[in-house]
Amino acid sequence: MIKIGDKVRFLSEVGGGVVTGFRGKDIVLVQDEDGFDIPMPARECVVIETDDYNMPTPAAKAEAQRRKEAEEAERRQQKTTVQPVMAGRQEKAAAPQERTHGVERPQISVYRQPEVKGGDTLNVYLAFVPEDLKAVTTTPFETHLVNDSNYYLYYTYLSAEGKAWTVRSHGLVDPNTKLLLEEFEKSELNNRERVAIQFIAFKDRRSFSLKPAVSVELRIDVVKFYKLHTFQQTDFFETPALMYDVVKNDLPAKQVYVSAEELQSALMQKKSSDESPRPQQTIVKRSGKNGIVEVDLHIGELLDDTRGMSNSEMLNYQLEKFREVMEQYKSKAEQRIVFIHGKGDGVLRRALLDELKRKYPVCRHQDASFQEYGFGATMVTIKRG
Repeated sequence: MIKIGDKVRFLSEVGGGVVTGFRGKDIVLVQDEDGFDIPMPARECVVIETDDYNMPTPAAKAEAQRRKEAEEAERRQQKTTVQPVMAGRQEKAAAPQERTHGVERPQISVYRQPEVKGGDTLNVYLAFVPEDLKAVTTTPFETHLVNDSNYYLYYTYLSAEGKAWTVRSHGLVDPNTKLLLEEFEKSELNNRERVAIQFIAFKDRRSFSLKPAVSVELRIDVVKFYKLHTFQQTDFFETPALMYDVVKNDLPAKQVYVSAEELQSALMQKKSSDESPRPQQTIVKRSGKNGIVEVDLHIGELLDDTRGMSNSEMLNYQLEKFREVMEQYKSKAEQRIVFIHGKGDGVLRRALLDELKRKYPVCRHQDASFQEYGFGATMVTIKRG
């Protein structure tokens, strides 16, 4: 495995130099004799022990074989050794450790990391990667923290049960890399339904723009872990992954969790407020973002009083309002409509999908953004037949 500080020779062309950093997972930055950093695929570089970059040496071949055997032995040992949950694994050379008062703490590499253009804007993601995508209903999962920026991150990763929080991983993430936070079995999935990421971003031995401390709490939809289409190809992993934004373009992700206290307070305020009569009509609101039309199909938003109505009657009333909106916009191509139906037991959602399939087969539909609408909304894009 190539690491920073190694001397390497190019395989398919003349030249070589000293490894100064990495760009993504496959590109090595090699500084030549003139001091220029040359990006080169890792497979085109071989580690050597001489400054003659133009000829292979027996020592280089022996060293490569030794490294290969050592890596294979390490992999075999890892398969038979239980890894502690708190120990993150960085996908590059591990940072040295310093012991202070008996406690090991990660240290920044002595090499200055090369910076990526545009990397001074923070973009940080939490990723869940199935170990065996073909067995998605039973496979264990890996949790990664992806740092797509030129900053170091001192981070803490936590999960919650009620009001109690548990630290699952903490440490340092290097710039422009990803870190394995933990591995967990499918049986432990419900313990990750509510998680949080906290971190401080900084640069070492460089001037930089000060970034505020970040604390983002996320609600993880555990149902998605049982659906194959949930996991998508990304620029950060060779296999499909489920990605959550922690920070996007310097802005922390919107909080999606509502505590029981906040919910109770909102209900009390609604109960104590003077209720004015509302017309019996569909609640249609045009969003300010890209002209999206929002329709709230909760029965409490459609009717002031549902006493005496059966569940079937309320469902039919909601479907009628859904049809009214679809008829209103069916001639407006590319119009996007978000129907907010709630999570519940999924009866209304299934009824909407059935209506779309039978009466509007050319229209596209998908789950709406959970960060904007929670886990109970469907977005329909109008298409002309």
